[in-house]
Amino acid sequence: MLTYLDSLRDALRALRVNVMRSVLTTLGIIIGVAAVIIMVSVGAGAEARVAELIHSLGSNLIIILPGTTTAGGIRLGSGTLPTITEDDASAIQRDVPGVQVTASSVRGVGQVVYGNLNWSTVVFGITPEYLQAREWELAEGRDFTADEVKGAAKVVLLGTTVVKNLFPDQSPIGQVIRIKRVPFEVIGVLKAKGQSMVGQDQDDTIFIPLSTARQRVLGGRALSGRLVGSIIVKVREAGLVSGVESQVRELLRQRHRLRPGQEDDFFIRNLSQVLETRAESSRAMSLLLAAVASVSLIVGGIGIMNIMLVSVTERTREIGLRMAVGARRKDILAQFLIEAITLSMIGGLIGIGLGVGGSLTVHVVAEWPMIIEAASIVLAFAFSAAVGIFFGFYPARKASRLDPIEALRYE
Repeated sequence: MLTYLDSLRDALRALRVNVMRSVLTTLGIIIGVAAVIIMVSVGAGAEARVAELIHSLGSNLIIILPGTTTAGGIRLGSGTLPTITEDDASAIQRDVPGVQVTASSVRGVGQVVYGNLNWSTVVFGITPEYLQAREWELAEGRDFTADEVKGAAKVVLLGTTVVKNLFPDQSPIGQVIRIKRVPFEVIGVLKAKGQSMVGQDQDDTIFIPLSTARQRVLGGRALSGRLVGSIIVKVREAGLVSGVESQVRELLRQRHRLRPGQEDDFFIRNLSQVLETRAESSRAMSLLLAAVASVSLIVGGIGIMNIMLVSVTERTREIGLRMAVGARRKDILAQFLIEAITLSMIGGLIGIGLGVGGSLTVHVVAEWPMIIEAASIVLAFAFSAAVGIFFGFYPARKASRLDPIEALRYE
């Protein structure tokens, strides 16, 4: 043990002789470790962001939208051909195994007024199952009752963004607002959901009963009868989503009397697949960034090997003298190997500090979610030590194999 402590002391003394060269040698390791930590933190933050999106949208969801129509040879977008109804939602709930709940909704934009304040927001007409499908909880108040939905009651749930703009200093519960000049009583406030995966503020919205939206607020040909703007299907388990999607498509084709080969008159969007693809892309990008950052560690290791070879050449007479007074080859090997490892580990520690600081800076300045994982810090430090061992072994071995007589004669 004493031999290795002496070797460590000699190594530190040798590094202090050329402080600037030692600092420059460790620069590659410092940059590499810091870059690895920052890139891994960015990737972990991106994955956490995707998880937040999944939670905000609701898990295991399939969305059914109306079809498209053609006018003058031009195909218009989805929703231009009203084709899906509340009865379709009921049939899916009843006939497709694996479906937990279905929820119909219609959508529009309206001006909301309270006192001398007003705000333009998205108006959703929903069925009572909508909040369950979206996993959307209430911050205060209550949900619609079945009687209120059947009777087209004038009650409303507010998103937090609407509350901030219309009720900045008071609770909205029990207050009366006007939506397109129709008075509504506020019965509940929704919990904040944040932005959607396309950057839309999900909290800038209000919910009213579907029947109320159709009869009193939105209306129009597209909402006549039992037509709806979308149907959300919540599947019981993630593994059943693909199978349920196929069964839903087959059921709707039968209900809409579509012949084989005829194009669907509706669109189905599998949100689980979209978000899973985005998560896989984030993971792949994280691995790519970490791999690129790891190149800096390799470059830093090559720098250490280069400087250690120079150091062996400069200290050839010293090595010969040590051997002449009794130092063994393994002592010389240990000294130079410890020097290389020490350089690498010092660079690793500084790199960890810069990496953590850089991650926090990116989080504050760019407002990007960053997750600094202990595993990434340990891995980066271990890798830096391994680089020191790998690239320091050859110069140390070369030093230990010098002939003492030739080394003493070296000028």
